[in-house]
Amino acid sequence: MSRNPDWVQKLKPAAPQGQDILSGERAKSNVDVDQLADFLFTQQTLQRKDKILKILTAEPVFDKSKNYFQGREDRILGALARGKRLQQLSEKHQWSQEEFENATQLISEVSPLTMHYKMFMPTIREQGTPEQHKLFLEKAEKFELIGCYAQTELGHGSNVRGLETTATWNPDDKTFTVHSPALTASKWWIGTLGKAANCAVVMAQLVIKGKALGPHPFIVPIRDTKTHEALPNVHIGDIGPKFGFNTMDNGFLLLNNVKIPHVNMLARFSRVDPETSQYIKPSTPALVYGTLTYVRSTIVLESGAVLARGVTIATRYCAVRHQFQDLDATDKNENQVLNYSMVQYRLLPLLAATFALHFTGRNMINLYQENQKRLAAGSAPRSNDAQRRPGPEELTAGGDLLADLHSTSCALKSLSSTIAAEGLEVCRRACGGHGYSTFSGIGSYYADYLPTVTWEGDNYMLTQQVARYLLKSARAVLAGKAADNDTTRFLKHYLKRQDVGAAFDVLGSDAELVDAFAWRVAYLTFDALKKRDEEKQSWNSLLVDFYRLSTAHAQYMVVKSFRDAIHGDAPSTAGLDQDTKTALHTLYKLFALHTLEKEASEFFSSAATTIKQISLARKQVMKLLEEVRPHAIKLVDSWKFSDWQLDSSLGRYDGKVYEDMFYRASELNPLNDVVFDSNPHSPHLLKKDNRAKSKL
Repeated sequence: MSRNPDWVQKLKPAAPQGQDILSGERAKSNVDVDQLADFLFTQQTLQRKDKILKILTAEPVFDKSKNYFQGREDRILGALARGKRLQQLSEKHQWSQEEFENATQLISEVSPLTMHYKMFMPTIREQGTPEQHKLFLEKAEKFELIGCYAQTELGHGSNVRGLETTATWNPDDKTFTVHSPALTASKWWIGTLGKAANCAVVMAQLVIKGKALGPHPFIVPIRDTKTHEALPNVHIGDIGPKFGFNTMDNGFLLLNNVKIPHVNMLARFSRVDPETSQYIKPSTPALVYGTLTYVRSTIVLESGAVLARGVTIATRYCAVRHQFQDLDATDKNENQVLNYSMVQYRLLPLLAATFALHFTGRNMINLYQENQKRLAAGSAPRSNDAQRRPGPEELTAGGDLLADLHSTSCALKSLSSTIAAEGLEVCRRACGGHGYSTFSGIGSYYADYLPTVTWEGDNYMLTQQVARYLLKSARAVLAGKAADNDTTRFLKHYLKRQDVGAAFDVLGSDAELVDAFAWRVAYLTFDALKKRDEEKQSWNSLLVDFYRLSTAHAQYMVVKSFRDAIHGDAPSTAGLDQDTKTALHTLYKLFALHTLEKEASEFFSSAATTIKQISLARKQVMKLLEEVRPHAIKLVDSWKFSDWQLDSSLGRYDGKVYEDMFYRASELNPLNDVVFDSNPHSPHLLKKDNRAKSKL
């Protein structure tokens, strides 16, 4: 029964109606949404998602109607219920790993079980021996063990080498003693640890005969598998409410001289000989970074989809929303917000960025898979440099795919997650006052995404690793010992032409536009190398230079990936009609030239472009915005977000923005089921409470 009286139920928004506006927007564009969606995801993937969506929406536990009204306790318990049901459905329908991930993307929230899948099991799988797979992984797959990945500490995050937790080898009984020697050694921010996990992969400093040998992974039981109570000498709990991400039980962990067996040290890459107490280090130290590199690669791929959610909501709403009048127009009715050039300048480059990041992410995943094949074939590089600092970028930089991949993942993780996080806030603001409502679907999603810019490597810290790799590559080029890869090729090209100049046709040639981005990277690399090697400037004094260098390198890779994906000769574009190809090419030019415009000073100072070209690029960006505008709605439609997944009043496919907002506020809001007693002299807070008690 509706709470609203009949006369309210009969009211409709003032004309024009949202559904008519969006229908008109779609009618004026010749972009083929289905072709473009197939190009982005493949038809098979889209059909699979539709099938999974039907399964999820039929389950009462996945109902989203109360999410925006619940407090943290209800949300986290609800997320646990959904996480458990998701696993049951996965077993019932025999979902593949990809299908399971599709389901979690559609639900659009993490559960207290998420890190069991994402970090605990993959770490054991990649860093454990066959014996450990049988001992730990098989139990984890049956949920006899439910685990987390405990690396970050209260006092240390990105600096893994600085972790304080220790694991001391005991030769007498062939055990390790895992210990938290200080309050700052408390594991902190660990997802699934707070309430759900009974086991943890604990990253701890390996200590043998008083000598610290760096952080290593250890399997540590933390809760009784039957009672789920904390084990002796284990202090554990949830860290409390956060800015977002409140369906996850991020936890703390302190260990008081907890003994674990020798087999609990994950030993695929390094181990302790139980008979001799000798430490056997990995033949290829960088291999231990495989899991982290994969996670960063997925972050790059996901960043496009994350941003696309916000852009879809904001673009649809700005098309429906009418505000003010165009002072020069003959039509004196209120204008569509999306028609204002300032709104287009804020939103449409982000629309272009969603595609750019998606194609870049696909490239990253392909690179990672290629690297895994090489490792499986036994072609991993070797290093005997005992003084090598942590990070694969120190391994014969430029000489192997692993070093290149790690550097690429660092640079792109930093740039892509920054674009996505900052872009979501731009989208929220573009929605005006209603963007501040939780019903917009942007604010809460933004809050949940924000941790990405600091976890799996803080975005500013990661840029140092990228710079270190590029400097080593430049030194190798100057010494004539560089391997042949993309990085060394454009560094060599720069050295040959630096005295002659560049003269790239950034406005007329897609290929030369990419070359201009590469030239800028080379200029910044050799400039930083001069400051470091010749002028002997300190590392700390160059951190801002390194950040700019890493950003430039990542921007080059994104522009190149976008261009490669849509180039006319690319076989993958064969299924696209010419109009859709043209729209994609316009997005490419918009992304590349808008980026060039923002970074104009570096393009000019490196001599990649002239001042005149920069001025013309700015004019071209405004022209490209006009070209993209008629296709904006269909371009966001191609991401194929369902209304259930977006869970947004403002981003509804049918344009019924105001009807949905009013329905959520008046019909779903539990606060409207209570009557306040607001008299300051009354001892009661409520005169009436008709709220239904929540049931899980």
